[in-house]
Amino acid sequence: MRVARIICQKSEHFLTMNPRLIFRWTAFLLAGGYCIRMLIFGGWEHFGGPFRFLTVWALFASFFAFSRMMAIEEGRSMRRWDGFVCMTAVINTMVVFLYWRLYFADPNSVTTDGQLGAWHLEMYLHALGPALQVIDTIFVHRSYRRLGPAFAWLVGVIALYLMWAELVLQPLNTSPSGTLTSGLPYPFLNNLAFADRAVFYGVNLATGVVLLLIYAGIAWAVRRRFPAPVAP
Repeated sequence: MRVARIICQKSEHFLTMNPRLIFRWTAFLLAGGYCIRMLIFGGWEHFGGPFRFLTVWALFASFFAFSRMMAIEEGRSMRRWDGFVCMTAVINTMVVFLYWRLYFADPNSVTTDGQLGAWHLEMYLHALGPALQVIDTIFVHRSYRRLGPAFAWLVGVIALYLMWAELVLQPLNTSPSGTLTSGLPYPFLNNLAFADRAVFYGVNLATGVVLLLIYAGIAWAVRRRFPAPVAP
């Protein structure tokens, strides 16, 4: 009976929380759950395991970002992490665009066998999770006020991932293999010469910068149209 009362009290507390807190708890728990799943079932047969993929970097960045938002929401921190959360939203969006564009052009270019994994995992990593991150940064956290830190985070994380792929993963892995090289995490990259990969990387970095500017414009319009309520 005591356990039932505690469960009822927790349920009533959850139902009386404001919608923003419910949204953030949901986003935080989903990201945390999929991070744990990735660590256990992500596949460690190759060096780097699931962290070979930018998608997984975006997932763990989202989990950290949502944890910081929860800390702010519950009054445990005043640090906003604007630059980091903006970068995370942009990286997640890049992952969505790149993955589905490449997948629909040639499934084998981003998967080893041309087949999607578990449907709920694919939908979270390449649709729902990124959407939650973007919604939080624009409508809840109201980020994109200072683009300098966001730009620095974006360039820094992309550069770090590219060095990880080119200087660590490629020499230490033999799979996937392509016509020109092997070890790079996405199969199609192994069919490109380094000069062609550099062009691909540059185009996608430029895409990230454009996305950052687009989100900044949307966030500015949202702040003007729906000003944040002033605390009494």
